[in-house]
Amino acid sequence: MSLVVAAALGVLGWTFIEYVFHRFLAHTFTFDLRFRREHLMHHRKREYFATPADKARLAATTTALILLVAVPLVGWAHGAVFTVSLVGAYLVYEWIHRDLHVAAPRGAYGRWARRHHLQHHHGDPQRNHGVTSPLWDVVFGTLAPIEVVRIPAGKLPRWLDPEAQAPWRADYEVLRARAPEPALAAD
Repeated sequence: MSLVVAAALGVLGWTFIEYVFHRFLAHTFTFDLRFRREHLMHHRKREYFATPADKARLAATTTALILLVAVPLVGWAHGAVFTVSLVGAYLVYEWIHRDLHVAAPRGAYGRWARRHHLQHHHGDPQRNHGVTSPLWDVVFGTLAPIEVVRIPAGKLPRWLDPEAQAPWRADYEVLRARAPEPALAAD
């Protein structure tokens, strides 16, 4: 196996871990995990993310575990390249995920990724678990078709100004709260 293949497998491995953690630990299993609680808070609050210390612990633990398994199986160089690319892909995921919530789309991938991820948040949380890639959603049948993402007015990302006329504005519909029915006059 070449070092390039080891690096590619590391990135692919991260996308699989991202999918499995998001689908099963955050949305399927109901036992009490800090990860699940943090994730549900992320769904409830518009721009809430786990603390950097939580993310650092996850990255360090993942790195150590993968190195412990990979190095004896494939040797130091391949194991190290696999691990570095997997952890690097995780760090890119963290950057992309935050950007999806707090910044306007830039380019075709940014436009697609926001629609894909915000459909998960505001459409069907049991679909579109891959944040950076739809690969595992396709493999496991959890990819939801995306037309227009409907977002409640109170959960609009700050970058999605209701008055914006940007080219991606047509990808979203703001759901306004319905006004209460007027009371009927007593006879």
